[in-house]
Amino acid sequence: MNEYYSKHLLQLFQNPKNYGKIKNPDAIGQAGNLTCGDVMAIYIKVGTNAKNEKIIKDIKFETFGCVAAIATSSMITTLAKGKTLDKALQITNNDIINKLDGLPTAKVHCSLLATDALFEAIYDYYKKHEPNKITEELEQKHQNILKNQTIIEQRYNEWIEQEKRELNKN
Repeated sequence: MNEYYSKHLLQLFQNPKNYGKIKNPDAIGQAGNLTCGDVMAIYIKVGTNAKNEKIIKDIKFETFGCVAAIATSSMITTLAKGKTLDKALQITNNDIINKLDGLPTAKVHCSLLATDALFEAIYDYYKKHEPNKITEELEQKHQNILKNQTIIEQRYNEWIEQEKRELNKN
């Protein structure tokens, strides 16, 4: 993996695709990493295709984060738009990295956050509209995402408390 941003990644950062919020979305997925400060929200509208399969009819994102976080959010929305929910769940962080012509090693976590945010949006859709579609595997992945976010938040809070104690000593 290269340690510089590709031309394509920089173009997506400067002109992101699908940026914004969907009014009255069918579902919202959020992922964040308090360690680096990146926070992503993905909004989806779901429709059906000619085969009567559920597809991502519209998708938008809002991201507070670095260059890579914004570019990976943009890329995942581009990859997912028009796909069935099942196909969208199969998008990997490597798909994002490849489509961006690489990602610096220190920024790979941004591609993981993007896939987590998309997963959470689809999970949210199923939870609200088709709870019978939540398999044990989907539920386990959702719980793992929540667990990781909780661990990161706990570590962040511990760090903040430690900083407060240090400041109070002086």
